[in-house]
Amino acid sequence: MTWYYLLIVLVAAERVAELVVARRNAAWSAARGGVAHGDGHYPVMVVLHTGLLVGCLLEPGLAGRPFLPALGWPMLALALGAQALRWWCITTLGPRWNTRVIVVPDLPLVDAGPYALLRHPNYVAVVVEGFALPLVHTAWVTALAFTLLNLPLLAVRLRCENAALAGVVPPPAAAGVSCSTS
Repeated sequence: MTWYYLLIVLVAAERVAELVVARRNAAWSAARGGVAHGDGHYPVMVVLHTGLLVGCLLEPGLAGRPFLPALGWPMLALALGAQALRWWCITTLGPRWNTRVIVVPDLPLVDAGPYALLRHPNYVAVVVEGFALPLVHTAWVTALAFTLLNLPLLAVRLRCENAALAGVVPPPAAAGVSCSTS
């Protein structure tokens, strides 16, 4: 189980790195007149995502959850794929990416990278990670609890983000509309 704990610690470190990037990007956005939207749901999101990592650390040991290779290895692949998708979103959006919903006026929506395929690809990564990461070590209660609690939060977040982006300039010759924050 030590390797699983190491995985969770690495994901937590990755989250800290995201917060550093988000803080830097928020300053970039503010300098360009960026407007934050929906800050009311943000603390709930932080608590839920922190709870996911805590549940991943506690449930396997406290509940005696075994590592089941037939479940664990595919879930590890999905969790790592979610991380790759998340960082693809971050690098595609560059300084426009943030953990908060911040829209910089007069910038067109991004339609490159994963945003050429999906409107909100980062949330696909969040959903996949939310069930896959706990299931790497059979923490099914954590996976279920996060997924069920994340659904209404994600609905609020998507409504907030879509409303914030409604007045944003579409990208030139865009086939579809993409999101400029994640």
